[in-house]
Amino acid sequence: MNKIASTLKEELRKELTENILPYWMEQMTDEDHGGFYGRITGNEVLMPDAEKGAVLNARILWTFSAAYRLLRQEEYLATATKAKRYLIDRFYDCNYGGIYWSLDKDGKPLDTKKQIYAIGFAIYGLSEYHRATGDPEALEYAIRLFHDIEEHSFDKNKNGYYEALTREWEEIADMRLSEKDANERKTMNTHLHILEPYTNLYRVWKDEKLEKQLRNLISLFTHKILNKETSHLQLFFNDDWQSKYPIVSYGHDIEASWLLHEAVLVTGDPSLIVATEPIVYKIAEAAAEGLLPGKGMIYEKHLDTKHTDTDFHWWVQAETVVGFFNIYEHWDNEEALHKVSSTWTFIKEQLIDHKHGEWFWSVQANGIINRKDDKAGFWKCPYHNSRMCMEIIERVK
Repeated sequence: MNKIASTLKEELRKELTENILPYWMEQMTDEDHGGFYGRITGNEVLMPDAEKGAVLNARILWTFSAAYRLLRQEEYLATATKAKRYLIDRFYDCNYGGIYWSLDKDGKPLDTKKQIYAIGFAIYGLSEYHRATGDPEALEYAIRLFHDIEEHSFDKNKNGYYEALTREWEEIADMRLSEKDANERKTMNTHLHILEPYTNLYRVWKDEKLEKQLRNLISLFTHKILNKETSHLQLFFNDDWQSKYPIVSYGHDIEASWLLHEAVLVTGDPSLIVATEPIVYKIAEAAAEGLLPGKGMIYEKHLDTKHTDTDFHWWVQAETVVGFFNIYEHWDNEEALHKVSSTWTFIKEQLIDHKHGEWFWSVQANGIINRKDDKAGFWKCPYHNSRMCMEIIERVK
């Protein structure tokens, strides 16, 4: 690795250990009601009564488990253990299985629907905790949740996974992950975040069915979700894998490029690696259309209306760093490393909150910081930017 990469590694280690992780340990730990607070606004106001989201808790679990595995600091283990305990004791549905979507401030079920995306992140966090500690309980619950997804969400006739179900695993009218999503039964985003935890679970549990379903997910991305003409990912599908939404999400493209590559590498299948790597490279190339010179990656583009969202979102920049570093590392592409370096410079100058810690949600093209959206909350979690730091720390030898 060259000097740019080694400098990047040291800067990201400092960002992780001195800015991101301390913010979550010091500002978001709920000493009154247990677990973690549900929200801090973009103006740094703590909302102690906010609902507590499953995705936030699971991502905190993954983040601090991975940080402990990598850096072996006891305070990271303590935070990871708190998140694991809260996930199992409060979010896990002892009657029907799966994970509640949200709890109230006291840890009582609030929204009991089973959003498969959230269950995927619970598997991701629990499997990482087991990977870091060898804890059998975490692995047991990760396996339980894997079976829940396979039993209730997997479409045995037309392949893929349904978005959401009721608490009792029945059909639900509103399957959307958020208000901005289309109400379709299958989405790229949820499949990406099933691929991600299945990859991590397979690292620690070499189960035959899990391997089969992981390989199937890889195939779904390369044969159904990917638009072969553009190398962009399609976002929303009906049961028959037809999509009518001409939207390009640059952040998801670059994130999927390296998560798909990671999944293939974890299978250890040389023929699958050879077959998939050209696709990985093309997805990253397509994502680069959203990069603005000297800045970062814009959010998305609607191909029919030609409307472009030019805001620079925190998670998109983090995934841009990892995705192009992956191209640099495996294809020895120096241009990709310069994309990484340029994006990191933009993050340092525009997105990091150097006064209060953590990162802002986004910055507009004109440089105005977005303070309307959360600093920490239901969707603003430590996983994208922490993972960016840890991926680079691990990859630069």
